[in-house]
Amino acid sequence: MPHALRKQIPTRFGGMMIIAGTAIGAGMLANPTATSGVWFSGSVLVLLYVWLCMYLSGLMLLEATLHFPKGASFHTVVRSLLGPTWSLVTGIAVTFVLYSLTYAYIFVGGGLTQNSISQISLWFTEQPLSVSREAASVLFLTVLATCVWISTKVVDRFATVLISGMLVSFFLSTGSLLNSITPAVLLDSAAEADTTYWRYAWAALPVCLASFGFHGNVPSLVSYYNKQPKPVARSILWGSLLALAIYLLWQLAVQGNLPRSEFSPVIAAGGDVSALLAALNRYVTTDAVARFLNAFAFMAIASSFLGVTLGLFDYLRDLFGWADTPRGRLKTAAMTFLPPLIACLLLPTGFVKVMGYVGLMAAIWAALIPALLVRAARQRYRHSSYQVAGGNAAIAFVVVFALLVFAVQMILLMDWLPVFQG
Repeated sequence: MPHALRKQIPTRFGGMMIIAGTAIGAGMLANPTATSGVWFSGSVLVLLYVWLCMYLSGLMLLEATLHFPKGASFHTVVRSLLGPTWSLVTGIAVTFVLYSLTYAYIFVGGGLTQNSISQISLWFTEQPLSVSREAASVLFLTVLATCVWISTKVVDRFATVLISGMLVSFFLSTGSLLNSITPAVLLDSAAEADTTYWRYAWAALPVCLASFGFHGNVPSLVSYYNKQPKPVARSILWGSLLALAIYLLWQLAVQGNLPRSEFSPVIAAGGDVSALLAALNRYVTTDAVARFLNAFAFMAIASSFLGVTLGLFDYLRDLFGWADTPRGRLKTAAMTFLPPLIACLLLPTGFVKVMGYVGLMAAIWAALIPALLVRAARQRYRHSSYQVAGGNAAIAFVVVFALLVFAVQMILLMDWLPVFQG
């Protein structure tokens, strides 16, 4: 490759950070609670299974997108390969998931920003600076939305900084927990002989799927890397593996200290971090853990916000055909950020009702659609610059996973599936 062209290709590290930053959201903190029914050994197997399926579906989306011009996103790819009906289904799924997540991140990010401003102000004054949650939400959105509006490169750089801070705060927060792991607790040795585990594995699938939701960034990275498949594929591999490693360490830290039988108050609180720390505090001191976890949560929310909204931004720009110019990007930014901001300000707690349906839509958009796309692309195009290994067996493997998660989420919404209560 000529030296001049080689210099134009962004670093692979940046793409990995975008993938990891999108996947590792505050939802990660709920994984130990969601998998408490199957406990540590079971949770490792569930997370590995979900990771493999989502990794393959990400590569399938990459393969299908490479057949289209630079800048093409879900709208163009799905409409061309699967037709207008699937394009409509995908459009509903993509916009619902990404708008819902943006809405939730603005709400949670606003609360974290509000607390951060109050705590930082104590360094300079005796009285904490009081800022409304609405103003903090607007501030949180404005700073991060500006990065998305400017370019993917800025998101790359900012995501790298946030992921670095996340890793530091994560290891500082979990260090004491990892040092105090009790094998008997980790293996649930005190459980009765007839204790059941695997019947609760199904309910953990939708939560774990949401922990690997990076697919909105794949078309963006295809454009970012000038349609070079290898750096995108490596970004997906290493970014998703980094997320998996952090999830497994967090499972180890929590489920190695807090007995399975003590998860009842945490589950009753919906997996709230403060309830989890309160339960852990009976077995290990968590004061320092809480401080670093708050920092981790803030950076996790910010990095996920960047990744999610970058995918939504590129999807909407492709959908409406707006130019990749400052003016065109400004219109796309308004369409990306204003609706969830207005919804957050007017209905600040409404996201609780819609988040239950995010798993349904994510199973369609992030797993089923990529498998269908790659099958249609291989039927239409004889030659491809990149092809996912595994042939039709890999496609069937991902389709079964998507249908399984969709069915599980439907049954969960109807309260027909056994859920561990502690």
